[in-house]
Amino acid sequence: MENGTYFNLMLFENIGYIRYTLFSLGIILYCAIVLFNGFIILVIYLEKTLHLPMYILISCLSINSVFGTAGFFPRLLTDLLSDTHLVSREACLVQAFVIYSYASNENTILMLMAFDRYVAICKPLQYNSIMTPRIVSVLIAISYFYPMLCMGISAVLNARLTMCGSKLWKVYCHNWEIVKLSCANTIINNVFGLFIVITTLIMPLSFILYSYVRILTICSKSSPEFRRKAYQTCVPHIVIILNFSIAIFCEVTLSRVTTVDLPLSLSIILSLQFLIVPPILNPLVYGLNFPEIRKKITCIIKASK
Repeated sequence: MENGTYFNLMLFENIGYIRYTLFSLGIILYCAIVLFNGFIILVIYLEKTLHLPMYILISCLSINSVFGTAGFFPRLLTDLLSDTHLVSREACLVQAFVIYSYASNENTILMLMAFDRYVAICKPLQYNSIMTPRIVSVLIAISYFYPMLCMGISAVLNARLTMCGSKLWKVYCHNWEIVKLSCANTIINNVFGLFIVITTLIMPLSFILYSYVRILTICSKSSPEFRRKAYQTCVPHIVIILNFSIAIFCEVTLSRVTTVDLPLSLSIILSLQFLIVPPILNPLVYGLNFPEIRKKITCIIKASK
């Protein structure tokens, strides 16, 4: 076997019979993610009264969750039951592309949601002229296309590297871990990686922070009824942003330390948090906190009975 043709996912080594428990848990989580997010997508698609920017963006989050977890869970479940944990270089690059496109898409979609709330609360009279169906469609297309373009370029840059090792201390294919295994010059990869972090992580989070500072400023000068309505739509979004930011922070932190020196369970938990918690929390938060979505879900459940 040529060195660099395959990678070995080391965190699956020597996990014993607990793999069957983890496999069962993984199946349950994956089914729950697909079911919950699929339900949100279906409800918003079928209910014409929900064909508004805020709800369309919520459905985009659910679509992105299904996309990201489809690139992660099938491989994870296969590795849990397998005695060998080799993945071809091509398959590894594809998985890394899907996972990091998902993470970047999540951030840009959350930025659009913050923009939608900013316009709705700070410029209510101009909302319909700004958030037109055409503009929303263009913004959503850009929020998907740009991160995926960046991750595609990153995958091409990683594909050209000469590998001098094959051990990945992750349960999925990780861009930074792949780059660290290279014995070639990686300065282009590192600079482009920094560019991706700035444009798909730091800039969106900065805009989100700015948007909510402005929203809080407007709310502080408004009536109690206005504040109540504003908080009703903004609080779920803030919960989702905080959850995803913490998950990404854990992922970045773990990628910058030597995971061999960490307990196996801690390494796995930190590695998987941004891939598991947001996809299952997002539909629950929006499904339970938005009356329009909750009512439609209730109607569908009653009709099915």
